[in-house]
Amino acid sequence: MKSYAKINSFLKIVGTRGNYHEIVSRFVLRREIYDEIFFEKADGFALECDNENIENNIVLKAKFELEKAGFKNELDEFFASHKIVIKKQIPLGAGLGGGSSNAATFLKMANEELNLKLTRENLMKIGAHIGADVAFFASGFDAANVSGIGEIISEFNDEVPEVEILTPGVFCSTPAVYGEFRANFMDSIDVNLAAKMREMTTAQLLERYENHKLNDLFAPCFKIYPQMDKFKDFFLSGSGASVFFLK
Repeated sequence: MKSYAKINSFLKIVGTRGNYHEIVSRFVLRREIYDEIFFEKADGFALECDNENIENNIVLKAKFELEKAGFKNELDEFFASHKIVIKKQIPLGAGLGGGSSNAATFLKMANEELNLKLTRENLMKIGAHIGADVAFFASGFDAANVSGIGEIISEFNDEVPEVEILTPGVFCSTPAVYGEFRANFMDSIDVNLAAKMREMTTAQLLERYENHKLNDLFAPCFKIYPQMDKFKDFFLSGSGASVFFLK
């Protein structure tokens, strides 16, 4: 199954919740960029990934959350003779949600292959326990407003212009970028602007707002990663490093 990437048309931080940041953001699925995930016959369970640290792979967390949800016996039986294979194309640390997409795709595949009969809402709820963006990918929506700490998903009938996505060879740490925002940019929070943006289409957002206004992580990302400076005229997805521009 293909595991698609996403971009953020806008991303506004509206508060904090403990160590987490509450957001209002538009997520847009990008089907031209994807990883591939397979279940293959094997002598026992294994996870193989061609471009990632297996030990900390988020798909293992997704498997554990499914077990906690009451499906350990089904998973143990199936993976006694199968392994998970991930072929990566979505770059790491790129703001495209690759890991979260992989986790959500695994949930969907397991649900179908093992006939778990989980609804979309069930999958989204489990996904919210795995990582901030997983619920969106589990929803299957092409575009959605995402809020809270990523667990509140509202489908949005969006108008998305053609964009070109570039991923510089820079690994942007999401915790580091958010940490920089909390340390030095909290006074830029604008809840009213976030509420206004969530009602606008992606086409309207990209036409009316400058890049640094659309994404509250733009300034902290470019501050701590000066090698991103050559891309300062583009729109930033998530915490970076991927950028995009209108074709």
